[in-house]
Amino acid sequence: MGLTLAEKIISTHLNREVHAGQYVVVPVDVCLMQDGTGPLAVEVLRSAGLDRVAHPDRTVLFIDHAAPSPRRELSNDHMLLRTFARATGARLCDVEAGVCHQIIAESYARPGDIVIGADSHSSTAGALGAFATGMGSTDVALGMALGKTWMRVPETFRIRVSGRFGRGVFPKDLILHIIGTVGSDGATYQSLEFCGGTVEAMDMEGRLTLSNMAVEAGAKAGMCESDNETWRFLARYGRVRDWKKLAADADARYARTLEIDAAKLLPTISFPHAVDNTRTIDQVGEDIRIDQVFLGSCTNGRISDLRVFAEMVKGKKRHKDTRIIVTPASSDVYRQALKTGILETLLDFGCTLNTPGCGPCVGVHQGALGDGERCLATSNRNFKGRMGNPNAFIYLASPATAAASAIEGKIADPRKFLP
Repeated sequence: MGLTLAEKIISTHLNREVHAGQYVVVPVDVCLMQDGTGPLAVEVLRSAGLDRVAHPDRTVLFIDHAAPSPRRELSNDHMLLRTFARATGARLCDVEAGVCHQIIAESYARPGDIVIGADSHSSTAGALGAFATGMGSTDVALGMALGKTWMRVPETFRIRVSGRFGRGVFPKDLILHIIGTVGSDGATYQSLEFCGGTVEAMDMEGRLTLSNMAVEAGAKAGMCESDNETWRFLARYGRVRDWKKLAADADARYARTLEIDAAKLLPTISFPHAVDNTRTIDQVGEDIRIDQVFLGSCTNGRISDLRVFAEMVKGKKRHKDTRIIVTPASSDVYRQALKTGILETLLDFGCTLNTPGCGPCVGVHQGALGDGERCLATSNRNFKGRMGNPNAFIYLASPATAAASAIEGKIADPRKFLP
C-alpha cells in the first residue's frame, strides 16, 4: 500500500513503514519556541534537570510576539530566552528577525523534515514538504532536550484543487473557503495534503498561507509536495542543498478527499468570531465599516502580500476613517519591500509601518483594538479578544480584499481595484 506525505516522512525517520493510527516515537529535525510559550518550556526543562538541547543548531528561540517588548514582564521573559540560548548554544532570533514561522521557512525547514513548535501555526513549514506541527510547551521542551517526540501517525485528508483562480481570488480565499466548508474541527488531528494543478502552479508564498491555516480546520499538519517551486524558494535563500523531491505515492490511502474548482471561488471573508464563519464578497450584504486594516502576520505578511496591496493602493489615499497597520513578516521581507519601493507606496497611501514580527495579531501591542471597533486582518484568527479586546470584531481576508477595504473604509470587493 502506498504512503501519504505524512506517512512517508515519518516512515523515513523510523527506517520502517508506518501507517495512520500507529503511535510512534520519532526523531525531530527542527524545534522552535517563541516568547509567548518559550519561557514555560525553559522552566519545564530546568525543573526536570535538563540543561542541554539535543541539536543546538536546529533549536530556534524567537522573540517575535512582543517585539520590541511593550512591558517589563515580557522583557524579563525575553531575558530568560536569551540566557537559555547562550547557555545551550540554541539559535536566537531576537526582536529584529521577524515571525518564527516565516524564519523557519526561510532558513531552517527542509523537505522531509519533522518540525515541532510551541506555537499552533508551526504547520506553516509543511508548505516545503516537511511534517510540521504545533505542540504544547512541555512536549516541545522535551523534544528539544531529547531530540525526539511521540505522536500518533495522522490520517490524511486530501484537498485537490484544479483550475485557475478568478480575478481577485488568492490562496487566502482558497483556505478560508476550505475552512468554511469542512468546519473548524473538520480535520481534527489529520494531515491536510494540498495537491492538484492549482497548488502545483502556486508559488511558495501561497502554499505557506495554505499550510499556515490548516490548523484552523483542526489539522495536525498541512502539507504540499516538494517540487520545482520548492527548489526555487530554497534557492532564493541559498539553500539548494536542502532540496529533495518528495511526493505522496500514487496509491496512497486517504481518509477523505475534497475536490475544489478554483475557478468557482470568490473573494472570501471570515466573520467574527470564528474562522469557519465565512461568506463570499457577494454575500456580505450591508456596508460594514472598518476602523482598522492589518496587513501582516505569519499568514500574509510576505513580500507578495505587500506587493499586491501596494499595487492596488498606489496613487490613492486611505479612507479618512480607516487606519492601516503594516507588519512585514521578516527582516528579509522588510528589506525587499524597501528596495522595491513598496514601503514608500504604503507610506504615501497612509499606512503605519511596524517592525517585523507578530504585531497586533496576538493583541499584545502595535495595534490593539478599541471597544466596538472592527478590524479587517490578513491574519489567521478572529476569535473574541484575539487582537487585544473582547469587545472588538475581527474579519479575515486576503491582502487584496484588505486593500480594497482600506480604500473604501468598509469591506469592499477587490475586483473593483484590480486591472
